[in-house]
Amino acid sequence: MKQSVKLQELHAKQADIGRAFNENRRVVIRCGRRFGKTTLLERCASKWAYNGLKVGWFGPTYKLNLPTYKRILRTIQPVVVAKSKIDQVIETRRDGCVEFWTLQDEDAGRSRFYDRVIIDEGSLVQKGLRNIWEQAIAPTLLDRKGHAVMAGTPKGIDPDNFFYEACTDKSLGWLEFHAPTASNPMLDPEAVARLKDEYPALVYQQEYLADFVDWNGAAFFSEDSLLVDGQAVDYPTRCDQVFAVVDTALKDGLEHDGTAVTYYARNIITGTPLTILDWDVLQIEGALLESWLPTVAQRCEELAAQVGARQGSLGGWIEDKASGIVLLQQAKRRSLPFHPIEEKLVDLGKEGRALSVSGYVHRGEVKISRYAHDKVTNYKGQTRNHLISQVCGFRLGTKTPHHQDLLDTFTYGVAISLGDSEGY
Repeated sequence: MKQSVKLQELHAKQADIGRAFNENRRVVIRCGRRFGKTTLLERCASKWAYNGLKVGWFGPTYKLNLPTYKRILRTIQPVVVAKSKIDQVIETRRDGCVEFWTLQDEDAGRSRFYDRVIIDEGSLVQKGLRNIWEQAIAPTLLDRKGHAVMAGTPKGIDPDNFFYEACTDKSLGWLEFHAPTASNPMLDPEAVARLKDEYPALVYQQEYLADFVDWNGAAFFSEDSLLVDGQAVDYPTRCDQVFAVVDTALKDGLEHDGTAVTYYARNIITGTPLTILDWDVLQIEGALLESWLPTVAQRCEELAAQVGARQGSLGGWIEDKASGIVLLQQAKRRSLPFHPIEEKLVDLGKEGRALSVSGYVHRGEVKISRYAHDKVTNYKGQTRNHLISQVCGFRLGTKTPHHQDLLDTFTYGVAISLGDSEGY
């Protein structure tokens, strides 16, 4: 009895691009967020494997590949003859397969041969992808005269980024499709139109128009966005919650030994959604962090009482890596209210988190209190408002100094309170 699978329907733009996969040996898709890139690629991989083709799927990391592995497996389950979640391999009847690789491995795909290759989120691999393509991936297509598709959302103008090269250098032989967010007819047109006003111009241009944007020298977060009529705001008299975000950077070398904390008031229904109440940044030895952490919890309680937080203090959030792991373990032993930041948010990196929270800041949903705005401290020999200096001095597309701990507490705080696990 012939087994059948149900594939997700495509909208018109997805279908146009999908047809090109079989007609052209090299296709690159430059698309805006929510266009439906991953849905299109997963559908194609499922159909190809069902029809007995061998498919190689190359993504930036194992974690990013895993949800796609699960969805494809669920789709073609009736014809699956073998599978491995650990190896991320799905084998189907008629000798088809989908094999997943991480682009963190420069030898990804070596010794294999494929009919179709998919490079997902190619723009996220800032350097080295061209070498991986030329030396490891492209040779897998020789035996069967295979085809390749690469897709992603632009990440600035970067001649070292292979995704940027494939889109802009026609001599490389990639047929480019440009698919801004508005190309998806399944989205609410009015909501899509509002995006232009809800995000900074360059963010909108990159993330939703899918244009290559020159970020060099452009300030990302405006101080004016954190103010009201040019002034910092008073502490709220009532709010729903108070919480803190702690960032520790105890790495090798004295230049990386900053520890930062920022305190917030959250209003869920009315009032300013998020107000920065206080912040601090200091140099502290790792052995002393355990005694410092309770002072953060105490400060949260003080602020919760001061601003009338209906739910009181929620405690703090800490990265679950490096010295943060130790702090979280210590907090658990001492029954202190500290929580790990979700891995998806940590994995975005500084620039990814900044992009993800930019809309909230641009729309005026985040304000800074007068106390936090006027505060000045000495840190590493420099006396200034380090929170404003780091947040408003951040430049996308340039090498970010290591000691940007307050910037991390800012982007984490906005993402945790106003966004989902990925910040959006």
